Amino acid sequence: MRIGILGTSDVAFRRFLPSLMKCEGAEYAGVASRTPEKAVPFQENFGGTIYEGYDALIEDPSIDAVYVPLPPALHYLWGRKVLLAGKHLLMEKPFAAGTEEANELLNLAQQQGKIVHENYMFLYHDQLREIHKMIQDGTLGEIRLYRMSFGFPKRSRNDFRYDKSLGGGAILDCGGYPVRLALDLLGETAELVQSSIGYIEDFDVEMYGSAVLVNENGTTAQISYGMDNAYQCELEIWGGKATLRTDRIFTAGSDYVPKLNLKTSSEEYTVTLREDDQFLHSIEQFLQKINTGENTDLETIRKQAELVDAMRKGNRL
Repeated sequence: MRIGILGTSDVAFRRFLPSLMKCEGAEYAGVASRTPEKAVPFQENFGGTIYEGYDALIEDPSIDAVYVPLPPALHYLWGRKVLLAGKHLLMEKPFAAGTEEANELLNLAQQQGKIVHENYMFLYHDQLREIHKMIQDGTLGEIRLYRMSFGFPKRSRNDFRYDKSLGGGAILDCGGYPVRLALDLLGETAELVQSSIGYIEDFDVEMYGSAVLVNENGTTAQISYGMDNAYQCELEIWGGKATLRTDRIFTAGSDYVPKLNLKTSSEEYTVTLREDDQFLHSIEQFLQKINTGENTDLETIRKQAELVDAMRKGNRL
């Protein structure tokens, strides 16, 4: 399965390509850039062809699938071109800048008979599988509350995250992570019941916020996010028997050793897990869907887009 990349993003260079090179059944075809000199480090480190312009890569008949790590506002335009060209689509999160665009891409994928995948890679880390086991086997008891947060300090002013025309804003960037985790833990019946959005002076995109989601059983998830915050990347699960906490739930690198802290009324202990490559497993999941010909998570992608759109209507802080 020959995979090409649209754009010379940092995440493609640092995270996606090292994992792709380890993936059985996948071959790196090359990277497209409107300024080809930016693609030279890609070729020097990983090989592949440098395509001058995105259309040139999409039109290459030897490419089977395309990874799109562009700013959110460009996801619909280039995702649509990828699908119309008869290629499978691995879309960096968020799948689209809004529910309407997401639905159009998902419907087009079905019409074209092509596979799509949204790259919330933390879902495929062994850490989350172990947490699900602890929930299911009763280690934590009945779940009373989920809390999850993802935020980081302000970056350079010219970062696309602060550009409204490129789909900037904390909700689409870091806010989508805790929403997707809440959806994974609460299930498809999760609904948004409260959202608050914060702005700071001289920025026209939301910079931080919080929200509450509840499922049909009444289980609650409290989420928080921000792009002008001290760094946090946490999940806390408060159960009837124990509380679980981990502090790298979204961004565990392939060499990171996760540690789950568990605390009961009588003891506190740490469960050390193994290293894992969540980017690699996300790519493997994409390939598995291609091999089976089944878009297994279309409704989940739709639901994610709906929840994120609902958050945008929250109270302004």
